[in-house]
Formats: sequence, structure tokens, C-alpha cells
Amino acid sequence: MKRLLVTGGSSFLGYRLLEQLPREQAAAICYWRNRPETEIPAWSVDMRDRAGVVGLIKRWRPEVIIHLAGSNRGESMEEVIVAGTRHVVEGCREVGARLIFMSTDVIFDGREGPYDESGVGRPLHGYGRAKVAAEGIVGGYDEGVIVRTSLIYDVERRDHGTQWIERALRAGEEVTLFTNQWRNPIEASSLAAACLELAESNYRGVLNVAGEQEMTRAVYAQKLLAWFEVAERDKVVLGEADGGRWPLDTRLDISRAKEVLATPLLGVDAVLAAARG
Repeated sequence: MKRLLVTGGSSFLGYRLLEQLPREQAAAICYWRNRPETEIPAWSVDMRDRAGVVGLIKRWRPEVIIHLAGSNRGESMEEVIVAGTRHVVEGCREVGARLIFMSTDVIFDGREGPYDESGVGRPLHGYGRAKVAAEGIVGGYDEGVIVRTSLIYDVERRDHGTQWIERALRAGEEVTLFTNQWRNPIEASSLAAACLELAESNYRGVLNVAGEQEMTRAVYAQKLLAWFEVAERDKVVLGEADGGRWPLDTRLDISRAKEVLATPLLGVDAVLAAARG
């Protein structure tokens, strides 16, 4: 395995990725203060700190960087995602590292789904705009791979969206689940394995990596609430999202990923069935 550096090591996906890495070959950058519980060397670095990010990359001298670090907080989101990616790319150039960058399906406006790798980003909100800008930076680096993915979940830990829904329902609050928003969610371990496979490959450019099962946000949320045995579901309301504010159909065409990767890209039902044994 090549010498790796993971940014966003304390993120939801980073947790699963670090599980699959050997101590002697990997290290992690954890954005800001959060540090994962891992034996892998890890440092807390503000992604907005050019000297800190580039300096750490030059000291560790990875052959591959898997760049997961980001933020969804309004005041820092663009700085962390855009400036942070610029700093990582600069570090990659310094040491000649391959770069795997994690992007998202919400770079699209959701009017022409499903999208293949030629899809052009037309985001409807700030997070999507920041990711489009970051994609542009990575796209200018010859050794870069842009991974566009969808909703990420885990059968052992609740993702942030499921946590929010569960807290609201248990507090007696009404939660609306959208019946007209289409995605193809992917299980975290599978996405982590796909990233590691890409780290060892020669693939360059954009690659859609998501689960093969397409479903609405409402169906997806209900499946996870049932999986995690959230009983307080009487306040769940089904409704439609505003297509002018949120992208409605950001399904990803994963046919190329199925040709390029050996990692299975299973749908939610298949993952849950396997987890049940």
C-alpha cells in the first residue's frame, strides 16, 4: 500500500477510512480540534492555514492524499472547502502526491438527473458552490481524482442527518421527509474501500461513486430510522422539497465506477440485508 495522508480523519467517512489503514503507512489531518481515536498518527490542523497544511504534507511526504476535510458551517464553509483544497493541492505539487478529492452530488441543480461524469455543476446553495470551486482547483492538477458521491450512511453509527431526525422526533417535533428528492446513498465502508482502491490505481479525472439503489430522501430516512429502531415516528410527515431551493434529482450514473472499481457499490437494501446476516 502506498504511503497515505487523509484529511478530515475525524469526519464520518474518515472514521471508516482510518479503520482500513495500516499504522505504518498512513497518517491523518483532522480539521480544527477533533482528533479520531486511532493508532494512526494524527494532527489537528486548520485547513485555512496554508503554512500548517503544506508544511505537514511536506514533512509526511505521502504518495497519496485522500482529501475529505470540509465544513457545512456558513461562516467558514467556503474558506475551509475552497482555500483548504487549494492548500492541499499545493502540498501535493510539492511532494508529487496523487490526490483523491471527495465531492458531492449536490453540485447539480437536480433538473437533469441522473448525471454521468460529464455533468456540469450548477449548485443551488453555498455548500454546492464551494465544492464546485474546489473541483475546479483539483481539476487543474494532473494527478487528481474527483469522487462525486451521494448520501453517506453506516449500519453501526448514525449519520448526521439520521441523528438530527431522531433528536427532533424524540423531542416531539414534526419532521418532513421529502418524497421528490432522489439520491443513491452509499455505505461508508464501501466508499472508503473505493477511495483506497483509487489510491492504488492510475485513474484520473471525475468518477461517480455511489450506491446502485436509487431512492427518495423519504424512503432512505425511513429505512434508517427503522434500522436504528427509532420508535417515535408519529411526527414524521411526508412532503415535497422546494426545487428552487434544493436539487430534486441528483442521482449519479455509476456505470463507469462499476467498470473501474472492484469494490461493490451496493444499494441500501442489500447492505441492510447483509448486516442482518
